[in-house]
Amino acid sequence: MRYTVLGGGRWGTALALHLSKKGAKVLVYDINKNAIERINKGLHPYIENFKLSENIKGTTDIKEAEAFSERIICALPTQVIEESVKNMDLNNKDVIIASKGIDVKTKKLISDIIRDLFKSARVYALSGPSFAIEVLKGLPTALVLASEDEERGKIIQKELNAETFRVYRSKDLKGVELGGALKNVIAIACGISDGLELGNNARASLITRGLKEMARIGVSLGAEEKTFYGLSGAGDLFLTASSDLSRNRTFGFMLARGKKKEEILRELNQTVEGIETVKAVYSIVKEKNIYAPVSEAVYKVVVEGEDLHKVIREMLLREPGEE
Repeated sequence: MRYTVLGGGRWGTALALHLSKKGAKVLVYDINKNAIERINKGLHPYIENFKLSENIKGTTDIKEAEAFSERIICALPTQVIEESVKNMDLNNKDVIIASKGIDVKTKKLISDIIRDLFKSARVYALSGPSFAIEVLKGLPTALVLASEDEERGKIIQKELNAETFRVYRSKDLKGVELGGALKNVIAIACGISDGLELGNNARASLITRGLKEMARIGVSLGAEEKTFYGLSGAGDLFLTASSDLSRNRTFGFMLARGKKKEEILRELNQTVEGIETVKAVYSIVKEKNIYAPVSEAVYKVVVEGEDLHKVIREMLLREPGEE
């Protein structure tokens, strides 16, 4: 069994280690030469004193990554995916999307980008509540694999599934992808709420109403509502919106404590997908006239730089309707 992982960050490396424990040979692609050098020395690219399996190798050559395997896992930051894969040939390959976001330039999901570029690629989405550090440690994790081809999906599911890495199946590719993307926006809102010390009640309300908002947007874009109440929606949202390990929640928290966006990103030194995703979401909800007050509030604060307290007061003064 051979897999190529595009993206040598924390999540890509965690997936590579998981697959190697199942006996797979894994090639990790990344443009970061230092990260790849560490991987080829059997070391985690970002965590000191954490050793990787000898079954994992690294490369900065995208064509070598393409040729290595028929199974490609995409764990790159969403906004660089199209540019990164356009010189590959992923036709007749299994492309498993493990990234979470919406392309801000095209407003497309990653699956649509892949299928537009490679007409015969077999596309899947792997998503759910899954912090990379816990997967690295082998702690129990449950995810969902979406595939429109049920039989092919069963094959990939079997290859990925393990005792502490439970993989369930779904046919709703769009819903699974959207859940992973949209929850990052709601997590930023929850971080802001916590940073302002608005309380547990406020956070619970944001998570609940945010989940409903995610489902509303998803259904408007052709996803199934029930998908958002599963692992890739509710599960991922509960995790990301309530844990200190969440980059998106931490970003919102630090923003509420008065730090500037650029300062926070330097300090975190990791991709905060929700920042770009909210731009795409805002454009989509305006174009399609979708009711999405939480996402719009996050956009006003993060992108337009409006005053936090003003935006929150506007939200609280909205006329409540039927739940």
